[in-house]
Amino acid sequence: MIAIRRQSLDVPTIDESRKLRRVVLTGAPGSGKTTIVRELARRLGDCVVIVPEAATQYYTGLGLRWDQLTIEQRRDAQRAIYRLQVNQEKHIDESHPDRMILLDRGTIDGSAYWPDGPDAYWLDLGTTPAEQLRRYDRVIVLETVAHIGLYDGDESNHIRFEDASGAVEAGKTLERLWTGHPDVHIVEAKPILEDKIQAVLRLLDRA
Repeated sequence: MIAIRRQSLDVPTIDESRKLRRVVLTGAPGSGKTTIVRELARRLGDCVVIVPEAATQYYTGLGLRWDQLTIEQRRDAQRAIYRLQVNQEKHIDESHPDRMILLDRGTIDGSAYWPDGPDAYWLDLGTTPAEQLRRYDRVIVLETVAHIGLYDGDESNHIRFEDASGAVEAGKTLERLWTGHPDVHIVEAKPILEDKIQAVLRLLDRA
């Protein structure tokens, strides 16, 4: 099942005549997000180009996880991740003007990890959620398999720190943060990854 949620009050609007260009795939740990993005790139080939997850790149380079940092280091990390995300999006947008861009997370995600809360995050960066939501044409939020008892913690991703309950809560936070987008879709957790991939392909009109 794919649940589609829309918010109509005081949110940015989508130009229906605009080509579907920037699509965010986001979700809590254990949602299959990165695996699905890579599989979509393999299947769709030159039709799409990927923006890899900035947080994974940053923490891999740092050699530490978010929960191992001090409060001020977490702030520094989220600022750096935001800059990397924006720079990657700009570079890929300019170098591949005719392709659909699939993003492994978007700028909104960083606000979920700001120690002082989302409002303080946007104030620190000098931007607003509405401005950031306008960067993207469609948002697909993938539910974590922690909902169905299949979460494996950090076994499949070394930078994860959430347990199963934490992964579920992280997913709820992301859904709430992205709710303001006028074209956001929730893909529920599924025991078979291929079913989830097909659900995403339908949302890309590529099934």
